[in-house]
Amino acid sequence: MWLIRVALNRPYTFVVLALLVLIVGVVAISRTPTDIFPNINIPVVAVDWTYAGLDPEELEGRLTSVYERVLTATVDNIQHIESTTISGQAWSTPLAPMRWPAKRAPISSP
Repeated sequence: MWLIRVALNRPYTFVVLALLVLIVGVVAISRTPTDIFPNINIPVVAVDWTYAGLDPEELEGRLTSVYERVLTATVDNIQHIESTTISGQAWSTPLAPMRWPAKRAPISSP
């Protein structure tokens, strides 16, 4: 109750305190370092297929689904697989805890 009495008797004091809090908040926010996209070195395997002339449904049935089944049957510790199939092209990324150096060269096939 005493705080309300002081605020009614001295309104300028509380206006100045509110402005001070606002200014300190803006200065603190502007000086706080933020990194929206931090640099994280997580090894990732991504597979890209190009098969011209196939629609997405046929490419998924002939290639993507088969690859996902074979991969889950032969590789341990796969958490999940992200696959995208569009007309004539498919991408697949199996996500699993991998234990090799992050600077290893990518493997590509002709």
